Amino acid sequence: MNISFDLDSTLIPNGNEFETEKRNGIAKLLGIEKIRKGTNKLISDLQNQGHKIHIYTTSFRSKRKIRLTLGYYGIKVNRIVNQTENRRVLTSRNIHSSKFPPAFGFDLHIDDLDGVGIESERFNFKAIIVEPADKNWIEKIKGRIKNAE
Repeated sequence: MNISFDLDSTLIPNGNEFETEKRNGIAKLLGIEKIRKGTNKLISDLQNQGHKIHIYTTSFRSKRKIRLTLGYYGIKVNRIVNQTENRRVLTSRNIHSSKFPPAFGFDLHIDDLDGVGIESERFNFKAIIVEPADKNWIEKIKGRIKNAE
């Protein structure tokens, strides 16, 4: 399955909404962002089960910066879609949604925003919404993916 993850407040904190992995001083100087604790293991587990993992964000971060941050934590993803690409593709297809994972070949999208959950119902795509404060977010995601297969 092609699974995409949002970044802000899903994997990367906007504040202190969840516990994060440690980063060293050099990483901070290089602009490596904090990442949600357990992200590496979750993505690795999903990849070991045969899933392809992608990033789908409405952030304007460059794909290079996103890869640099993920790489620091040992995470490799297949594809990154940022807001620049998202807008271009959705506009060209006349899709009026903040996100539309099927446009990029993603079968399931994981996000923190209830609005994305509403759009998933309206535009008929699969999404898992995880609260930033949910301490059982990994189990929730794994359980929902298992049920979706």
